[in-house]
Parts: sequence; structure tokens; C-alpha cells
Amino acid sequence: MGRSPLWTAIRDRLSEEIADGHYGPGDKLPTELQLAERFGVNRHTVRRALADLAEAGTVHARRGAGVFVRHRPTLYPIGRRVRFHQNLMAAGRIPEKRILHLETRAAGPEEAEALGLTEGDEVHIYEGLSLADGAPIALFRSVFPAALFPDMLRALQETQSVTAAFKAHGLADYTRARTEITAKTAQPTLAAHLQLPAGAAILRTISVNVDGDGRPVEYGRTWFAGDRVALTMGEDG
Repeated sequence: MGRSPLWTAIRDRLSEEIADGHYGPGDKLPTELQLAERFGVNRHTVRRALADLAEAGTVHARRGAGVFVRHRPTLYPIGRRVRFHQNLMAAGRIPEKRILHLETRAAGPEEAEALGLTEGDEVHIYEGLSLADGAPIALFRSVFPAALFPDMLRALQETQSVTAAFKAHGLADYTRARTEITAKTAQPTLAAHLQLPAGAAILRTISVNVDGDGRPVEYGRTWFAGDRVALTMGEDG
């Protein structure tokens, strides 16, 4: 029986090191040149080993950036009460949000229709990045009726929490009225925010949250990194 190709030994060694936690989710592997020098082989052999790891879903390459260990997909329930921090804590992840943009402007046609407003009414815009264990998993844009929540942007700056900002305005509870999920591909700007290659698979959700009287209070769009989040549908209390 012939000897196994060298690339399989390299693949197996790297796979073992990833499994043992030497390289964690999101970590960048050494370059092809570094690995070639380490194992005493040419770069083509290393490239074949990395390609096999990628086919197995263990790593993924980012053009111009290198090869990275894949993140374990975060289970993210989509139900009547969708709460970012609670979802991630329940999944054993460390949640974080980063504000990218806050503004008040006139509502566009789609925003006005979703929120039951007249086109041109003022709305607050909250755009940001959601992270799990320090890795970006979603880019989001939330739109709120300014007349109902006049101090929303200040509250969001202070708390970085929609739930807390609502509570600051006297809204103790809100629920998801509808959610639409569509598979998309990441355009360059979105891909850069999510640290994905352009054209990578993403999931886009469009949602409307309402208060206890059924009045729309938030219209949101979220773009999830397809390889880092598993959206699950279900009812919650």
C-alpha cells in the first residue's frame, strides 16, 4: 500500500490543532508560506490541505486576508419576542453591539407604510453591528417613529439596547408582528462590515415590532452572516 499524500498529514495535523483549541473560531491560520516552512513542503501541498479543510467546513478563505477557522453557528431564535442579548446569552455567547450611525430624518415610503406613518414624518434611524464573542454576525438598521420616542437616539447611545431605550420611554414590552427571511449575497460594503468575502451568503430579515395595542414601534432590517448564524423559528412567551 502506498504512502498517503503529504497534504493529508498536514490537513489532519491542522484539524487536530483546531479541535484542541490551538486555533479558535475566527482565528487566522498561519500563511501558506509559514505552513510550508513549518512542514517542509511546497505551497501547493499546503494549499491542497487547506482546500480540503475548507471543503469540510472547518476553515474559510477571505480574499486578500487569509484563511480563518469557521465560527460555530450561533442559534438565533426568531419568535414573538426577539431579544439580541438574551438570544446570545442563551446560546453561550458573549453579546456586543457597536453603533455605526444614528440620525433623525423623514420617513421613506416603505418605512412610513411599515410604521403606519405618513411619508415625510420624522423617524429615528439606528444602524449598527451585532457581535458574538467579538465576531460580527449581523448588520442591522432599525427605524422608530420619532413622535412616539423623542429621545430614542440619546437612549440608544447610553444603553445600546433597544429594549432599554423603549423602557426609558415607558414601553415595557413589545413583540414581533411579522418577520420575512430572504437569502441574499453580500455586497462589498456589507461584506466588509461582516468580514466576509463579497458575494458570500447572507440572510436578510425584515421585521415589524408592535406594542401591546398592536401599534408599530420598530421597523427593522438585519443582514446575518450566513455561516455564523442559524435562524430558528418558533413561538415564545
